[in-house]
Amino acid sequence: MSDHNLESKYHYGVVKRAIEAIDAAGGKPLALEELAGAVHMSPAHLQRLFSGWVGVSPKRYQQYLTLGHAKNLLDNQFTTLAAAHETGLSGSGRLHDLFLRWEAMSPGEFARKGAGLTIYTGWFDSPFGPCLAMGTDKGICGMGFASEMGADETYRDLAQRWPQATFVENPDMIAHWVTAALEQSGQAKLHLIGAPFQIKVWEALLNIPSGNVTTYSEIANRIGPPRAHRAVGTAVGRNPVSWLIPCHRALRKSGGLGGYHWGLPVKRAMLAYETARAHKEAS
Repeated sequence: MSDHNLESKYHYGVVKRAIEAIDAAGGKPLALEELAGAVHMSPAHLQRLFSGWVGVSPKRYQQYLTLGHAKNLLDNQFTTLAAAHETGLSGSGRLHDLFLRWEAMSPGEFARKGAGLTIYTGWFDSPFGPCLAMGTDKGICGMGFASEMGADETYRDLAQRWPQATFVENPDMIAHWVTAALEQSGQAKLHLIGAPFQIKVWEALLNIPSGNVTTYSEIANRIGPPRAHRAVGTAVGRNPVSWLIPCHRALRKSGGLGGYHWGLPVKRAMLAYETARAHKEAS
């Protein structure tokens, strides 16, 4: 693992411990000194790490790590898919910001379970710890996070989705797309490999702007037949390109986080990270 990966894993590990400390405080805000003690570092070090990681102070970031943050997002940053689609088309949504281009496999190609495909793999540093990326000649087809699940299980989890493909470790083949995705600059191409209904759900998720959220039921009501909520939830959970296809922005109507394939601490950190950056850019 590269030094950058180790640093990213360390930074996410600090965030994970901060989440646990904030939860343990039972809603009581922690001063910088208290939070620093909980994550076993000096206040000055914690201040530098957090400010460098997301651009806001630990005190401000702590507000976005609270258990009630998802409910606050639904109250203040909820977007319907119709509005999200219009935002994307107008040029201020995620598709435009990332210059994201995507291509979906045909149903026949999906049914072949990756047969005839060469999928390149590589590990990269990310704001949420070690990131495993997979891609074909057409774009990124998989992205997972190993901070909670571990490297071996993360690899197995992604690779088993296309059991007939040939996997080649070659991060250089996909590095330009992954860098564009993680740094939100340049052009990131996606190659979506899924069933037609799954791809329809993932396409809807792509239109939700950073810093905004929607609900599972909103997605189901927008794109699915009656009583499609369960199928939508399954499709969201099977999203193979986490972070880029932002399934972390789908919440329960109650304000609960719902599930997240790579671990709820990662989902909470992603939502907090995006909210902090959105508020920083707006200020």
